[in-house]
Amino acid sequence: MTQIISLFLTVIMFLFPALNVSKINVDKTQWKTDYDYVYVHGLSGWGSYDFQNNFLPYWGMFGGDMIKNLNALGYKCHAASVDPDGSAWDRACELYAQLTGTKTDYGKAHSEKYGHARYGKDFSSKPLIESWSSKDKINLLGHSFGGATVRLLAELMANGSEDEIAATSPGDISGLFTGGKADWIYSITTLAAPTNGTTAYGFADPEPLGIYDTAAYDMYIDNALALNERISTQDCTYYFAVPCSATVKNEDGTWSFDENINVEFPVRSTGERMMNLTGTTPGGFVVDETWLESDGMVNTISAGAPFNAPSTPLDKENIRPGIWNVAEVYRGDHMAFCGDLFTPNNIRPFFAGWMDMINSV
Repeated sequence: MTQIISLFLTVIMFLFPALNVSKINVDKTQWKTDYDYVYVHGLSGWGSYDFQNNFLPYWGMFGGDMIKNLNALGYKCHAASVDPDGSAWDRACELYAQLTGTKTDYGKAHSEKYGHARYGKDFSSKPLIESWSSKDKINLLGHSFGGATVRLLAELMANGSEDEIAATSPGDISGLFTGGKADWIYSITTLAAPTNGTTAYGFADPEPLGIYDTAAYDMYIDNALALNERISTQDCTYYFAVPCSATVKNEDGTWSFDENINVEFPVRSTGERMMNLTGTTPGGFVVDETWLESDGMVNTISAGAPFNAPSTPLDKENIRPGIWNVAEVYRGDHMAFCGDLFTPNNIRPFFAGWMDMINSV
């Protein structure tokens, strides 16, 4: 079966040749830092530790391996692999293990509460990056649910977990849960992320569904807002959010897909529902007409800064840490930042420019 999949993906890559990246000009003269960039995939995604990434890279899709191409241009980029369907907590623990070259520790208190194994994959033989510390900082970029993943990782690095500290002996606790490492992260960028939840799942109460400790549970609006209350903003970290939109408001007040954007079929049916959906969540949050604009999977209004965090429109001449710098809405569907699926979208110039901006802060 593996050989059949490999052959299929090889044929697909032949039919969809890699995009040319030779037109990207990199000017390092303005750079003030040159830290590594760690890209974290979204729901149902994959990364460099996963078999399928060799044939269909999440970052680049049918347009070719974007991470490899950007590295060839002089950037230092890495594609993490976390649980495709896991909760923000579990994914943050896996990401920490990859970055530190250790065995995944989901925490004694957390694993007991949710009834799964405390330990997961061991990355000691193949860490994602060479070194990580307050001196060797990193930049984190999370697409879709990868946004919640990197934000929770940053929170645990900064403040640890009181529950894990209380439940675990000092010699047995993961360094992720002890805090004191806020300055290990230079910047965080969320890309089309459901930071404040998404109406893609409607307004049903997720409690009876038994999907605790999963990405789906964390993306319900009430649960996403509760997660935001647990995540603080650090004065030493630069925060960026890039919302996305594939819809336009019509003269009669309704919404439809933008005819100038190639909206991939996997997000069309979801987007159709979202552009007509308002109401009140079980927790009492009112989803009004400002939520009708979306990229097909995530409401544009949700993909900005966390509602409870300080924010400002992105001004590239005045970028400050400790506050969310929200970029202009990117015109594209939910998979645009991955290079899209069956109609390759050359997103490389965007990321090259984005990393140049961060390196120049």
